[in-house]
Amino acid sequence: MFRLIRFLKGYRKAAVAGPLFKLMEALFELFIPLVVARIIDVGIANGDTVYIYKMGGVLIGLGVVGFAFSLTCQYLAARASMNFGARVRSELYSHVNKFDFETIDKFGAPSLITRLTNDVNQAQLGVAMFIRLMLRAPFIAIGAIVMAMTISLTMSLIFLAMAVLISVILYVIMSRSGALYTAVQSALDGTALLARENLSGARVVRAFSRQEQQQDNFRNQSEKVSRLTRTVGRISGLLNPLTYALVNLAVIAILYFGSNQVNIGNLSQGQVLALVNYLIQIQFSLVVLAHLIVIFTKSAASAKRINEVFDTETCITDANNSMQEKVSDSPKILFDNIDFSYGKNAGLSLQGINLAINEGETIGIIGATGAGKTTLANLVGRFYDVCGGAVFIDGVDVRAYPLEQLRQKTGYVMQGATLFSGTVRDNIKWGKSDATDEDVWAALKIAMADEFVKALPHDLDSVVAAGGKNFSGGQRQRLTIARALIRKPEILVLDDSSSALDYATDAALRRELKFSTNIMTVIIISQRTSSIMSADKILVLDEGKAVGLGTHNELLKHCDLYKEIYLSQNQAKEEQ
Repeated sequence: MFRLIRFLKGYRKAAVAGPLFKLMEALFELFIPLVVARIIDVGIANGDTVYIYKMGGVLIGLGVVGFAFSLTCQYLAARASMNFGARVRSELYSHVNKFDFETIDKFGAPSLITRLTNDVNQAQLGVAMFIRLMLRAPFIAIGAIVMAMTISLTMSLIFLAMAVLISVILYVIMSRSGALYTAVQSALDGTALLARENLSGARVVRAFSRQEQQQDNFRNQSEKVSRLTRTVGRISGLLNPLTYALVNLAVIAILYFGSNQVNIGNLSQGQVLALVNYLIQIQFSLVVLAHLIVIFTKSAASAKRINEVFDTETCITDANNSMQEKVSDSPKILFDNIDFSYGKNAGLSLQGINLAINEGETIGIIGATGAGKTTLANLVGRFYDVCGGAVFIDGVDVRAYPLEQLRQKTGYVMQGATLFSGTVRDNIKWGKSDATDEDVWAALKIAMADEFVKALPHDLDSVVAAGGKNFSGGQRQRLTIARALIRKPEILVLDDSSSALDYATDAALRRELKFSTNIMTVIIISQRTSSIMSADKILVLDEGKAVGLGTHNELLKHCDLYKEIYLSQNQAKEEQ
């Protein structure tokens, strides 16, 4: 938790002044039992009404001033903690956005979301409670014991014994519950994962009538969270009854021994009442301290998870890279003996891939599911780094480029056609923020999306729902193609981006792309031979290895796998 203190920068004065105001309020509170004792021993004992009113005014004054100090502390704590939470959340989100695909895969999106929301909120609560109560609670407990000693050193031994016993109880309970709070947060990650999968895949769940099974899965995960929470709750729940039992025993001891001291004249009735009041103050302060420890234990577990993200650096960096110039007479893209694996313990997803792509060429990539098509395309923009060999663009290793320069050269249309909430214009301008409406319409025209956008109620200003759910799959794909085209990239990667289009629209889209992007290097990944048969070259992949390279006609003659894929698709068309 202490490692996150840097996010209090700018509010450190508030973080320091807040506890000081709370200490002042606690100091006034410690004087209240003494004033009450004086009212009993002097005012009531002597029937002095004026003295009672005067000391009553002192009580009110102490309360008002203490309340003012308390409000000031609350205000400072709120400002400091809210600012802390906002900064941690912002910095954490910024750090996550620097992660490469491999690092994001390591954590998982649901876990990162939980850390950005629930864990940051818990850390923020810890900061607020620390400023407001962390110094006050032990100060009241220690101060009450000191004040009791000023009244009766003998009776204060009861206070010391009770404080030691309660401290032992706190240590035992907190040491048992700490690990459980970390387990609860991890279980919440699993709950977030299931919720995210079921909400995003609601149509699939219903299509296969798997609602009951998914409900059972979510119920089991929720019960796991509930079980862990109940376990830690039962342990933490022992705090209040045990502390109250000890305090009540201490009150009985004070009343018993105190009455004897009153009888022999060593103590007055007001002093006994003051001792009881100090005992109650100790009780409340220790109970508050117990709850604070619970909060801090949760905050520490959350802070650990937050720091895990901050401590993780992206595997792909460009810290020492400078702007690169094209090497003359070099191919636009060169895959030089590429090997790639998704993990140290995983097998090779790509092995020994060699491919040269010249500027302006259109390259098709085809193969069975899991053959490594998308993996190969991801290496172009350096979303992953190769394990062996190298990828060159314009004769320069992609690892030497600044990522901004490299990504500006490439336009990607990913497998999943992802749109963001906003308008059609907003989504297309993701590719080029300063694009004009004319640029937007031009990109939409090439992507064969201009007609259906014009038919929308507000054309470019029409609303896009989260994930583009108010558009069909084919419409989403064409909009994402337009988003990639508007930046006029040197390299365009279409990763199975026409799978939701009918054959006629797909053919028209390819013709328009060929006509309008003749100087652009295009990589088309597809399961359909019809989508790539007109490409300049076609690479056939099988289990991460290149088993064929050539034109459509050449591959039909010399590549059995390509011929098999082609014939199976044509047979299906003829049967239809």
